[in-house]
Amino acid sequence: MDAEKLHQELYDKMAAEQERFKHGLLGLTTEEALNHAYEFTIREDILMAMEFIELPASQMAALLESPAPLADIFKDFRDMETGHMDNVRECIEGRAESLLETQREATRAIPLYQQSGEYAREHGELEAFRASRKANEACRDAIESTIRDGFDGMYLTADAKGVLAEFGPERVSYVLAATLQGKTWDQRFSRSNQAWAAAIPMFEAEDRRLAYLINSHSAVLDGFVNKVRKELDTMREQPEQKPSIKKQLAVKPVPGDQPTKPKEREGR
Repeated sequence: MDAEKLHQELYDKMAAEQERFKHGLLGLTTEEALNHAYEFTIREDILMAMEFIELPASQMAALLESPAPLADIFKDFRDMETGHMDNVRECIEGRAESLLETQREATRAIPLYQQSGEYAREHGELEAFRASRKANEACRDAIESTIRDGFDGMYLTADAKGVLAEFGPERVSYVLAATLQGKTWDQRFSRSNQAWAAAIPMFEAEDRRLAYLINSHSAVLDGFVNKVRKELDTMREQPEQKPSIKKQLAVKPVPGDQPTKPKEREGR
């Protein structure tokens, strides 16, 4: 028997085996059938792979000798140490991170409102003011959580990159500066950090900023401000990314690369 016929015979045998397995599942209760959902899916994948796989004639003949080649292959697959669950976990993490990034982009898109609440009310901009205020409060919560999770009672290991990525440098700097400006008497903040905070303009009166002031230990918060400022310096030092030639060409057609339309004859 030539290889093509041998392959077809093996495939037909395994397809018939899968059909019997399917009919067996249909005779079970829904709950019982669900217990075999994984097996059914993998057997379907094995059968699909058999449509394209090229095996030596000797291997196909050996599989044909088995009363149930599909079941045999599934048992071997089930017992293998595969990276299947690792792939599932990576897919979950990837999707979650993608959704998080979408949320971060939406948060970063909210501009820091640079006027007082009174100005917003007088100029019909209360919606923008409230959205910015809400983002300030969320930024405060994120900073407090980052510090809490990154301080073991002795050392601060918190990373400032997360809050900067989520809320943007401008808002993080504003919320931190508002907190330090409200504690000019607190000598646990370094002079350098107090001077940095004092240079950042505030858009609301001091009593109106209470809603988003950070409630963390001053000495620990001072260390976090150091981390934020260091990260801001790093961001400023990074060279601006120039758009790639490939992307430019994808947007703008190359002159002379497009076919010209033939001129219409006169009189048409």
